Amino acid sequence: MTEPQILDAAPTDGGGSLLGRVPGQAVMAECLRAQAGVRPRSRLARVLGLSPLAEENRPWFRGALGEQEVGRRLAGLGPGWTVLHAVPVGAKDSDIDHVVIGPTGVFTLNTKNHSGQKVWVAGGTFMVNGQRQPHLRNAEHEAQRAAKLLGSAVGQPVPVRGAIVVVDPGSLTIRERPRSVGVVTSRGLLRWLTQGRDVLTPADVVEISAAVSQPGTWHRDPRPAENSRVLVTRFAALHREERGARRVQNLWRGGLAAAVLVCLATVVPAVAQDAANAFVGALMP
Repeated sequence: MTEPQILDAAPTDGGGSLLGRVPGQAVMAECLRAQAGVRPRSRLARVLGLSPLAEENRPWFRGALGEQEVGRRLAGLGPGWTVLHAVPVGAKDSDIDHVVIGPTGVFTLNTKNHSGQKVWVAGGTFMVNGQRQPHLRNAEHEAQRAAKLLGSAVGQPVPVRGAIVVVDPGSLTIRERPRSVGVVTSRGLLRWLTQGRDVLTPADVVEISAAVSQPGTWHRDPRPAENSRVLVTRFAALHREERGARRVQNLWRGGLAAAVLVCLATVVPAVAQDAANAFVGALMP
């Protein structure tokens, strides 16, 4: 997989609108909050290439990278589309990874960073490396919840389709497509979104987009958003540190492998020669 790169720049939060939120904003914030309690690495830890991430913080980190990758894909949608990221919903800390509105409809996208893993789907079953996951049920609930809230906001029914976007899986096998939830890779996302027939007029897209962008549409007591630019900058620094640690680990591994090869090149021929001499000696009277 090509590793997702951190966005170089992020828009500032647009006042009371949700349009200023960036991909992975909620999970970046959780990752950084958890990481704040982790002691900085010692000089020895840096030399050895130990990761700066606490093990329990790694899912937040991977989740943020996955949402950023999907955000970059969605940036390729043309005019006539509205995309929101990390939309807070409900009364607690839940959020919808991405909400997309365009000619082919309204979509809620649930990003899952299963890079390099085996994903298998059949009807209502979603498995990752042989382990069953509740992704389909959650994505269906998310879409139904969004349809209810948006319908209330615009005063008429708003059909919403949910989808799971799997970021660069090692393999994706779909034996039977789920009835109510789409399953697509990050690479195939734009084609999946745009291949259907148009069901919304440009005026519909504008009206629904206006409702989608208001925090009150989604959350009973919306809180002020974190500064997205600050979040992206801090997370990018953590990402650089983590990538640097992995590079150091790879150097250590490469050095160890080279040392083993040198040792084998030196020792094995000598052992082979000793064995050959012993064999010849045994044959001689």
